[in-house]
Amino acid sequence: MRVLVTGGAGFIGSSLVDRLLAEGHDVVALDDLSTGTLDNLSDARARRRFSFVRGDITDGGLPDVVTAAAPDVVFHLAARTGPRASIRDPVEDARRNVLGTVNLLEAARASGARKVVFASSGGAIYGNAARQPVSERVGADPLSPYGAAKISGEIYLGMYRKLYGVRTATLALGNVYGPRQEPDDDTGVVATFCAAMARREPTTIFGDGTNARDFVFVDDVVDAFVRAAEKPCDGRRFNVGSGVATSVRQLHALVAELACRADEPRFADGRLGELHGVALDVSSARHGLGWEPFTPLREGVSRTLAWVSRSAGG
Repeated sequence: MRVLVTGGAGFIGSSLVDRLLAEGHDVVALDDLSTGTLDNLSDARARRRFSFVRGDITDGGLPDVVTAAAPDVVFHLAARTGPRASIRDPVEDARRNVLGTVNLLEAARASGARKVVFASSGGAIYGNAARQPVSERVGADPLSPYGAAKISGEIYLGMYRKLYGVRTATLALGNVYGPRQEPDDDTGVVATFCAAMARREPTTIFGDGTNARDFVFVDDVVDAFVRAAEKPCDGRRFNVGSGVATSVRQLHALVAELACRADEPRFADGRLGELHGVALDVSSARHGLGWEPFTPLREGVSRTLAWVSRSAGG
């Protein structure tokens, strides 16, 4: 199978690239390197079946890139991530996450790709749903432009499926973490805590620490993407998470324990667009994809901490 991975130099995208190559597929990774890095693709670039293209999904030359790649399946992970970044600049968020997705879908259609698998956000599209864990049947209620953009992307996928027959699948991801993730208070709190403790730097919790997230390990997410490409699941959205809500305060305590550091975070005011809590009901993924989360939080955090410590020389 020939595949194209947009956002292929990011921590999720590069992990997906490695899995696809290990399974014998021909892989093209597209990334503008605004957040991803070529270091993430160091193993992939040594493989004969891999090629990398530096490019932007909003660029007018994207159709030529996709046509040259001639993919059977497109994994669309490229995005400007983060609710707070989208609140600071909603126009730029829409340009990248809405127009970029439309540009990619049009290029995929023109190239003859048979399927597009889209990375949506289970943390951003549902808002503060009253019933937890949240199933795909709950209506969208985003609290940020980022969440609104992801819903827009899903609507465009549905339109391309109905109008042109492009097969689609959407994965609504929880808070993905793991090796290669850069520290980022907006989207990467696990990596942020791990990096600070590895460097013996202070840590900060925004709000009182009761805000909760559904943390899901990157290898588990990659497995869901691969299954979504293979299964006959046209036009469906699948939640991909652990099914458990873990508070930021609980997470901090776990990282501190594993890092043998004091569990003494600073506290700062909460931030606009912050969800109070979410856990994802993954029953549909279990039945439709044959997928289960398989990495416990303690194990995943331990592996992330080990990777961050090596990167930091700790």
